[in-house]
Amino acid sequence: MSFALHYLDRTDSTNNYLKRLLQDQGCESLPDLMTVYTFYQTAGRGQAGNSWESEEGKNLLFTTLLKPQGVKPTEQFRITEVVALAVYETVRTLIPESMPELSEAVAVKWPNDIYVFDKKLSGILIENILEGSEIVSSIIGVGLNLNQEVFLSPAPNPVSLSQLTGLTYDLHATMQLFLSSLSSLLPLLDKPQELHERYMSRLYRRQGMYEYMEREVSVVPTAVARSGEGESFMASVVDVDEFGRLVLLTSDHEERTYHFKQLRFVI
Repeated sequence: MSFALHYLDRTDSTNNYLKRLLQDQGCESLPDLMTVYTFYQTAGRGQAGNSWESEEGKNLLFTTLLKPQGVKPTEQFRITEVVALAVYETVRTLIPESMPELSEAVAVKWPNDIYVFDKKLSGILIENILEGSEIVSSIIGVGLNLNQEVFLSPAPNPVSLSQLTGLTYDLHATMQLFLSSLSSLLPLLDKPQELHERYMSRLYRRQGMYEYMEREVSVVPTAVARSGEGESFMASVVDVDEFGRLVLLTSDHEERTYHFKQLRFVI
């Protein structure tokens, strides 16, 4: 299957580049799954405005335009699930069969980072564009650490696939691999239960009790706001709800629900 790919030697940000194309040409003129990719960007960013470290020529940095059909704004977490699974499947494919323990360690850290053991391999940033009651397009930005050997930023736990496997990866081929994976998974957008079950089965810390820390006011099922910034507690994952909120059960048997950035995983 062929995809509309636009390679850049360097750019400020593939997200910014694709947004400029959308502004200049309009969404309708650009094909679904059109992808801008590079191996070097000067102003890459992650969630909440964080920067994304990537040594020139070592990693895959790209932005894909997705035109989801029939996904309502209230259902937009489905897009997060399907994209995270596509990156997850790409990574699993790149790990040799002779390394089953490493392959089993790949997981989706809520909401959409890709982790191996307790190390961050990939970050995903999704911006949905709405018109009325429909999502007309999604701008999917991904940074995937493939061949970088040394990380210099203060980020606490980055890792590359090369560091884990000892192999060197073809960045162009990996770009094609991701798009093939995403294309094969897109039908799951119309099968939300199957999509969610698959997402949950790949979730980091899916089983067991782990330490977490609250960052700000949380939302509990009774809709009562409760402050607790800085509180550390032990909990297990119950679910991720349809709005993308993480549901935890504490060691005191209290169920708590968190939006993104209200919670820190203690690693």
